[in-house]
Amino acid sequence: MRQDGRDDFQAWLWGEILLIGLLGAALALFLTRSDLQTEFSLPQAGLVLQTIMAFAGAIIALLAGIRYAVEGRRLDLLLCTGFLIGSLSIAAFSIAPVLNGDPVYRPEGWAGVIGRLLAWVFIAAAPFVGGRSGPRALANTVVLACAILAVSWVGLRSYASELPALDPNAETPGLLTGSLAAQALLNLLALVGFGKRFFERREDLDRWLALGATLMLFASLHYVFTPVLAASSVSRGDFLRVLAYGLLLAGAWRAISYAEFGRAVAEERARVAREIHDGLAQYLFAVSTHATMLQNGAPQEETIAKLRQAADAAQQEARFAILALSTAAGNAPFDAALSRYIEFLTADGQFEVDLEIDPTVRLAPDEQIEVFRIVQEGLANVRKHANARRAEVIIGMRANERFVSVRDDGEGFDGQATAAGQGLKNIRARTENIEGGLTLTSKPGLGTALEVVLRT
Repeated sequence: MRQDGRDDFQAWLWGEILLIGLLGAALALFLTRSDLQTEFSLPQAGLVLQTIMAFAGAIIALLAGIRYAVEGRRLDLLLCTGFLIGSLSIAAFSIAPVLNGDPVYRPEGWAGVIGRLLAWVFIAAAPFVGGRSGPRALANTVVLACAILAVSWVGLRSYASELPALDPNAETPGLLTGSLAAQALLNLLALVGFGKRFFERREDLDRWLALGATLMLFASLHYVFTPVLAASSVSRGDFLRVLAYGLLLAGAWRAISYAEFGRAVAEERARVAREIHDGLAQYLFAVSTHATMLQNGAPQEETIAKLRQAADAAQQEARFAILALSTAAGNAPFDAALSRYIEFLTADGQFEVDLEIDPTVRLAPDEQIEVFRIVQEGLANVRKHANARRAEVIIGMRANERFVSVRDDGEGFDGQATAAGQGLKNIRARTENIEGGLTLTSKPGLGTALEVVLRT
């Protein structure tokens, strides 16, 4: 991606305009020229195209599932589910029935229509859904979508005689035209959603998904105006769908395998470097300072005690830096590190901190390191600037929301009259890193309350 995000989006936008213009002109040409051939009787080619689309959809679903396993984003969950359902419906209702030379009967034909609609409901919803989910969400969503598809299939078989016939020699059923039009609307929604997301975030995958949705949109429009009801025939819409799947596959492979994982590695390196600088380096400096004081004749008993205290803190910081590279779940190392820091902060008896951690609250590895630093920064601000005697730190649950709260009984401040310091800016930046929401409440003489609501 270019360094200039605005130029990058403009290039994509002009490409979209050109593509839509060309595809729209082609559609208009075929609609106004009735003598142009709209379908081709190629039974083997039709089967090959359907197989290509089924495999491509399955691979895209796999790539999206891999990224979901790494990042847990609901965007990838819906993409994985949508493309998997689309691939399964093609395989079950368009490929399997004709392998033995049998025609596609009414239940299979209508089940295939429902499967494509269901798949694009998930895909079109993906760019509008934020946040993250746990590892079980993917399995639950896929099972739910497959169950809907299976129930639809059973229902269609039970009422097969009442279904409109998909006969190429008869008039196109209005229900089929409406279903194809609904799919075109879903394709358009996906195009707008991924285009908007690319404008806001500049993620490479979004641009490829928007381009693929554009091709799918015009494929659906071709189906609306010239539906192909015979399984042995292929049309322009089929070729556009294959092209769209190829584009989506190339984009997903490029964006997920290279750009996304490469960026994640770079961000992880930068984050660990920042943690070492912010924490471990400071404690090692304290160790060096006390060792120098001891060498220069400072009182041994007092200096050695401070030296041991700084060394213990440095050891704990080293363990927590290792935690930043770990993907293991569980809060025990996090709890121990936070408790140890508070003990270090309150060792002189000048300041008291009550720590309460709900054992049911689960924190992802990236959340653990950032929450630790948010609490650390918040308490450091209280100690330095608030003249407080007591602070309270709570990490808990409220109305199905995880939150982190740091409150003190200090002097407080007027937010409108007092500019935000570097500590508060750091807290805000760390909150954004884990997609949380920050609230700061303070009044002169009434203390300060800082609260971070974590992502759902």
